Amino acid sequence: MLTVDIDSNSGFCAGVIRAIGKAEEFLDDSKNTGKRLFSLGAIVHNDAELSRLVNKGLVTIDKEDLEEMVNADGEVLLIRAHGEPPQTYETAENLGFKIIDCTCPVVLQLQKNIKEAYLKQKEIGKGQIIIFGKIGHAEVMGLIGQTESTAIVIEDIMMLEDAVKKGIVRLDVPTEVFSQTTKSPAEYSRLCTRLEEMMAKERELPFERFKGTGMLHVHNTICSQVATRHERLSKFAMEHDIIIFVSGKASSNGKVLCDLCKSLNIRTYHIDSSGEIKREWFRADDRVGVCGATSTPKWLLEEVAEHILDLNRYVPAWEERFA
Repeated sequence: MLTVDIDSNSGFCAGVIRAIGKAEEFLDDSKNTGKRLFSLGAIVHNDAELSRLVNKGLVTIDKEDLEEMVNADGEVLLIRAHGEPPQTYETAENLGFKIIDCTCPVVLQLQKNIKEAYLKQKEIGKGQIIIFGKIGHAEVMGLIGQTESTAIVIEDIMMLEDAVKKGIVRLDVPTEVFSQTTKSPAEYSRLCTRLEEMMAKERELPFERFKGTGMLHVHNTICSQVATRHERLSKFAMEHDIIIFVSGKASSNGKVLCDLCKSLNIRTYHIDSSGEIKREWFRADDRVGVCGATSTPKWLLEEVAEHILDLNRYVPAWEERFA
């Protein structure tokens, strides 16, 4: 008999919950204020949840829309959990926007730490800051903004080695490494170890002796909630015969977590909504696991689970013979 379990650790992270809560609070009160609520970028990378908020009155704009505006006349702009660089706040305030800042507290602390590291390096006149993250991601753009756009973004070990060959990443200067908060802890660890090996070799020092030079400082900046989710999701993926992973295809965190599931369970399917599910994916006695990203709402996970059960409640007799 087919069974369906929903991962209790999947669903919105605290930062997304806070941002959506603030948006709903404003939208529910918009009749009294007479003002619209603009979100700079998608408040969450999930089409179903975005549609729900749009129906409540949320208007999503991008950086180009912001730059083309002349006067916001007191309208309200929501900064989502990903955060923004300092220049964005300046632009919005100059246009006359009132700002609701929903930057995740974890991201805010990371921005502060990167800015402090950058100013110290600037003071001594040498050093580099490396950010392990997705190029162009909203959070990463906000982090780069703390360094006057001088930080180097590296997506993986191959990119790191290529940047070293091209002289973009130097091995002979003080280096501070930070990670985008939603990246894979294991992948971050591998990248930092590889950088440490290359820097030790450059100075012709044994690996252990290099550690004492202070030339490389690796910061633990992956959100603890995300790190814990990686551990628990690994166990969840292995405990089930098939995994239905629910998240928007644009979600960086969704891609990381779905890839984690696929590495442990080959029968992992990535979907946006229940409409993408196909009955032929399932076997009669499957233990089905439904999980998602930090941008996936609980209600959508429940809807997907119910849809899977509905698909498998009626099995034609000819299929039963081959089950």
